[in-house]
Amino acid sequence: MTISLKARLLAAATLVGASAGGTIAWADEQTTPSTVDDIVVTAQLREQKTIDVPFALTAYSGQFLQDLGVQEFDQLSAFVPGFLVQNQSPNNPGFVMRGITSDSGSATAEPRVSVFQDGVSISKSRGSYVELFDMERIEVAKGPQSTLYGRGALIGAVNLVQNRARIGRTEAYAQAEVGNEGYRMVEGAVNLPVGETAGLRLSTRLKTRDGFVENLLGGDDYNSIETKAFRLSGAWAPNERTRFDVIANYQTDKASGTPFKSIAYFPADPNTGAVLGGKDPWDGAALTPGAAFDGGKSLGLTREVWGVTGLARIDLNSSLRLNSTTAYRQFKNYETFDADGVSLPILTAAEDTYGEQWSQDLRLSYNNGGRLSGFVGAGWFHEEGYQRTPTQFDERLALVQLAGLLDGSPTTVGDKTLPMASYPTLAGLALGGLLSPLGAGAFAAPIAANLKATHIETPINNSDLTSYDVFADVTYALTDRLEVSGGVRYTRDDKTTGFASSVQSRSVLGALLALQSGAIPASQMQAFLTTMANPAYLNIPANLFPLFGLTAQPTTNNGDFSYFDSKDDGVTWRLTARYALSDDANIYANYARGRRPEVISASGPAAPGGAARFTPVAAETVDSYEIGAKAALLDRRLRVDGAVFLYNYENFQTTVQQGTLFVTTNAGEAKSYGFEGQANFTVSSSLDLFATYAFNHSRFENGLYKGNHFRLSPDHAASFGAIWRLPVAGGAIEVQPTYTWQSKVFFDDDNDIPALQKGHFVPDLIQDEYQDAYGLLNLRIRYAPASQNWGVEAFGENILDEKYIKDAGNTGDALGMPTFIAGRPASYGLVFKLKL
Repeated sequence: MTISLKARLLAAATLVGASAGGTIAWADEQTTPSTVDDIVVTAQLREQKTIDVPFALTAYSGQFLQDLGVQEFDQLSAFVPGFLVQNQSPNNPGFVMRGITSDSGSATAEPRVSVFQDGVSISKSRGSYVELFDMERIEVAKGPQSTLYGRGALIGAVNLVQNRARIGRTEAYAQAEVGNEGYRMVEGAVNLPVGETAGLRLSTRLKTRDGFVENLLGGDDYNSIETKAFRLSGAWAPNERTRFDVIANYQTDKASGTPFKSIAYFPADPNTGAVLGGKDPWDGAALTPGAAFDGGKSLGLTREVWGVTGLARIDLNSSLRLNSTTAYRQFKNYETFDADGVSLPILTAAEDTYGEQWSQDLRLSYNNGGRLSGFVGAGWFHEEGYQRTPTQFDERLALVQLAGLLDGSPTTVGDKTLPMASYPTLAGLALGGLLSPLGAGAFAAPIAANLKATHIETPINNSDLTSYDVFADVTYALTDRLEVSGGVRYTRDDKTTGFASSVQSRSVLGALLALQSGAIPASQMQAFLTTMANPAYLNIPANLFPLFGLTAQPTTNNGDFSYFDSKDDGVTWRLTARYALSDDANIYANYARGRRPEVISASGPAAPGGAARFTPVAAETVDSYEIGAKAALLDRRLRVDGAVFLYNYENFQTTVQQGTLFVTTNAGEAKSYGFEGQANFTVSSSLDLFATYAFNHSRFENGLYKGNHFRLSPDHAASFGAIWRLPVAGGAIEVQPTYTWQSKVFFDDDNDIPALQKGHFVPDLIQDEYQDAYGLLNLRIRYAPASQNWGVEAFGENILDEKYIKDAGNTGDALGMPTFIAGRPASYGLVFKLKL
């Protein structure tokens, strides 16, 4: 996890190139070789140039994203300061804005970072990771955006503006890519007119890629992907004052499995113990799911996301415009993973999620070209969802791990691997070590015989939410140069949270842990152990002996749901001022209140057969202060902007691990401050430079995590790129290197500090779940003919083959077996383009 000398030099160059700061704003075409145009954005729900938007905003055109080779969110975030996206799999992304992570898959969780697709929130993490293709532009707005974007934009919003049907135009494009690791991608779109007032557009992307972590036990390598995405849009404009759009999106993803890999144990043949590879995360993995897990599921992901959006724009007169957005969206995902990261089937887990939402927004805007403009509106949002997380343990292996004997000795970790046949004997020894001090060693052998090879327990959480909001925003130009804006939004949530947990049959190991914890009185110990030693132990009725779970105790009647009704409301607002120093330079200041709604944290009962427990976690609020400047200099050849910000959080909501479950809790106060800058410089008609830099100091102010870094939040991040054009016969050769860099990052709010992991079944005593600073160098070389209707390109990503991890810890951490996920190694390929 160290950086090479070459990477350090490149990182230094990045920081120097970024020192000017600024927002990169690219248009689809440049008006002259020596200027850079602004993109027209709708970040404030009205059309503006990026330079006139009074908060930190990054906007990229679809063409520029295509030139960069950006297909997914994690690639996009490398070029947006203050924004980071972690992609474990399409089912499990983490969106990080200015240090704040939004990634929970729980049906009861609330997002912090809103992701919008044509004005519709797709912010639930299990449905938000979509392919970025046939895009008009992408806007990333930093800071609390609840007033403009709604309840989920505590700390920022990502707005995906897709290419809609274009009325009266016939056009098409196609693109094919091939590369190493079996990479194949085909993308294209066709737009057709329907009479003089309507149009249709169909676009698609089909992509496959083999895995890059070898499966040492045979089968597909890990981290492969097969994605199919389709979009059909239609538009009708009966007159200049009215337009209707319907947009339908559909995407499926299949993946071979995420390589959650332990770095403490060698990958081995589970039957013989023979070592098969190295311990590093990027070495091959030998992962083994539990036998017949959840009906025979194998490792991997299946995912389906689709939705339909209806947009209407009606100009009531020259000053008033009515906008309506109506949408339905659904996602359904199932992912199985080997949560212990070793060759033995100790712990296998899955996430089965489903969600659907309906939404309706109406907005009435006023703008007569004078000093006053603004809008009022109202919205309705309904969401239903569930998350089912079946977990399977081999109790013999889990007991051996709890006793510190997984590799046969309490004094070594990972020095040797043992064949599967060794573990029943080791489990008996471990059980004797537990019971002998209690004077009950004679029970060890018969109880060990009852240990289960497949203990299954299944927690389920669900949520039914209806939300209403009303909002208003007004801008007033006090002078020709000074304007002020203010906005407010009131939101009301009515939510029903449900939880249930069941076990396939009682856990022997769970009962032993109850005995060890002192939950069983000494006077009852003899009878308790006698029952556990009974060969018919697993078949004893629940009314005679509790149905013990291991990490999640079953609810009443082994699976009854409990429900908790809650109501929550709150107000968010923003105040901003912008002063135009000139037509090409602005300074601004803003203050905003962001809010993440109250969360009902649901967990299983304290003892078998009880009711689920519900703990309200107070709404999280943030007060944001930001000052910034934007300018176009040197005859508009240099575009820069920069912003400094301060966030103060109350009732910071974080996730802690309880057994194999993750629950939300209140971490108290937190603070974040920093600087973000971006620059774009057209040096000449043959050379463009662009750079970004972000400094973010995000820390907990008090409570359990006082002084800790926020998870997935590097203090420093930067990117640098260039496009050099070399004229040749019939066109030009374009060389485009880019380099992205980030400083050290932790993957959990506990920063993997051993003292903060005492509640785990096996405390992790080594602080190794972090990634040191690293950088990635990419290169694209393309031939751009003068006709501009075709092209060919070669690309290389991570061409220095930097070794890094993109996640660590995860579910296995509860057993003292943290897992690590490798980042993608060097890749390369060719691109062929055709445009009509």
